[in-house]
Amino acid sequence: MKTILLIEDDIVLRENTAELLELSDYKVITAPNGKIGIQTAKQELPHLIVCDIMMPEVDGYGVLEAMALEDATKHIPFIFLSAKTEHKEVRRGMDMGADDYLTKPFDETELLSAIESRLAKSKIMAMRETSSVSNQPMADEDGPRNLNQLKNFFCDEGQESQYKKGETIYCAGDHSNSLFLILDGVVKTHTMDDSAKELITGLYKADDFLGFTSFDDNIPYVETATAMEKTEIVAISKTYVRDILKRSQDVSMELMNLLADNLSLVKEQLVQMAYSSVRKKTARTILQFVELMDTKHNDSIRISRSDLATTAGIATESLIRTLSDFKKTGLIEIEGRDIRVLDVEGLRAME
Repeated sequence: MKTILLIEDDIVLRENTAELLELSDYKVITAPNGKIGIQTAKQELPHLIVCDIMMPEVDGYGVLEAMALEDATKHIPFIFLSAKTEHKEVRRGMDMGADDYLTKPFDETELLSAIESRLAKSKIMAMRETSSVSNQPMADEDGPRNLNQLKNFFCDEGQESQYKKGETIYCAGDHSNSLFLILDGVVKTHTMDDSAKELITGLYKADDFLGFTSFDDNIPYVETATAMEKTEIVAISKTYVRDILKRSQDVSMELMNLLADNLSLVKEQLVQMAYSSVRKKTARTILQFVELMDTKHNDSIRISRSDLATTAGIATESLIRTLSDFKKTGLIEIEGRDIRVLDVEGLRAME
């Protein structure tokens, strides 16, 4: 039975997570803070460590650093479990040597999958080190081993660019030589229908990938990408990413799951656009922009009426009438081009 050390200061989350792991046939040792976690890790030498970041005594970064300093603990797989979702925080953890970074609230299957894959990887690494049959390194040993490390690779090796609101990142018809990672800002992808009407095909925020096309063929981009606010992006050659995916099955599988999730969201959005009422579409779209722009409900979002209408899949005139109704009923406040959400729950009740 594999032993997992869970370091978490939230007693409820600690107990619930420990119970989940025990039900999955793991032996679980817990620690309420980083200081005790370090001592426990050195004494028990667990097979894997799951650790929060924001903790008293010693934070998660301090725990990881302490593990790296000891020969007995430096090879123990280490997974961060934290409410800190900013890209710079994820990158910091991965740069320090963490094997994975899961954000709260987490999905149970996501945690168990991460643990299983890291334990399997650790076992293979140990077998490789002790085997005298072959001295060849693992195929992905010199490259990213998971999706978070792939994002770090983009940041370290990619070309960084900044775009003002309204600037084009790439156009439909351009050769798809690069893939992109958004560091900050919001990007829309869009195309034109036969009547030259703009259709928004996707909305992307910080930490999202952008620009996926075929990896085998250098086909043109089929849509245009435009910054909706001040945006920072890193780009990397599609050839490099293709080579990484060939070397690492873990990265390939995680990326496939990400793209499958994105496809499911697009299908859901198409169903909403086709069958929901104008009020539902408008409410859902306003909340979507608030979330994408990382805006608190009492802050304003500045977005054009045409972008709102196109994303919702309704006529601009219908959107303007609906916004007026929302204003009269106290759901939102309109000041010029700014929209301030006054009643989040009221909008959500319409979805």
